[in-house]
Amino acid sequence: MNLPNLLTIFRLILAGFFVLALSTSWPCSHTVALALFLVATATDYLDGVIARKYNLITDFGKLMDPLADKILTASAFICLITYGYIPAWAVIIIISREFLITGLRLLASSKGIVLPAEKLGKHKTAWQMITIIYFLLLLASVEWSIKIPLLTGAAAQILGDLLIAVTVALTVYSGAAYFWKNRRLIAAS
Repeated sequence: MNLPNLLTIFRLILAGFFVLALSTSWPCSHTVALALFLVATATDYLDGVIARKYNLITDFGKLMDPLADKILTASAFICLITYGYIPAWAVIIIISREFLITGLRLLASSKGIVLPAEKLGKHKTAWQMITIIYFLLLLASVEWSIKIPLLTGAAAQILGDLLIAVTVALTVYSGAAYFWKNRRLIAAS
């Protein structure tokens, strides 16, 4: 197993610890959750850079890297619902898109085709992670004794709503574009 694939597996493990930290209420648990999410996000970036630079792209990586992203982001979005930061309808749209794309990939795989992540999907993932990091910062900042203007009051609400809107819009658009690009695969089924 090469380094990019090991980083992908590490990200899956980090997702479990992230959920544990975000779902418990011990001192600094939200700060730990933020740190774990940032490390997991860094592994997502690193595995792609290393795989491309050293030509270590594998079918395992093409399938598991996006799946690890989906598990990490879905876990974060689901956990953030309980804090009232992200509405359930937005999370349902985001996760539904991920299930639909995974289903499309499974359909392609059954025909011997591997559908890698698209650039638009990578932008979607980046915005999802930015949105999650922002809300994790909101949670963690409560544990800190400093006040950050963009993490308090009306500014926090406006920025949070804007991030959710952009994330949901990109999620829907990238999903529709992915299905459109692969419409012949669907039609042939």
